[in-house]
Amino acid sequence: QVQLVESGGDSVQAGGSLRLTCAASGDTSKDSLKGWFRQAPGKSREGVAAFYRESTYYPSSVKGRFTISQDTAKNTVYLQMNDVKPEDTAMYYCAYGGDWSRPLSRSAYSYWGQGTQVTVAS
Repeated sequence: QVQLVESGGDSVQAGGSLRLTCAASGDTSKDSLKGWFRQAPGKSREGVAAFYRESTYYPSSVKGRFTISQDTAKNTVYLQMNDVKPEDTAMYYCAYGGDWSRPLSRSAYSYWGQGTQVTVAS
């Protein structure tokens, strides 16, 4: 079992930056697939970043603005969000473990956190 706790969500002006943090505990591994997803009201949950070994994955909507990283010593995964836009407003979830061949697919992950809210004002 893996427990995930997200933090760092906030309200921010468009063009600003945020860093989300995901603290993992339990049966963790530095080589496991890690990801960040988001879900806006009325929309499906979408992958915005993933990390597997030395590779990172992003959809075109956030590429160049979002960066995923991990601190293996702290068992923590980060999502640095720069130049945020109103359309980035959503609940953000950390996800862990699963099928690394589908890093941005919700169904590829085994464990999920409770989420942290990000709101971007125009």
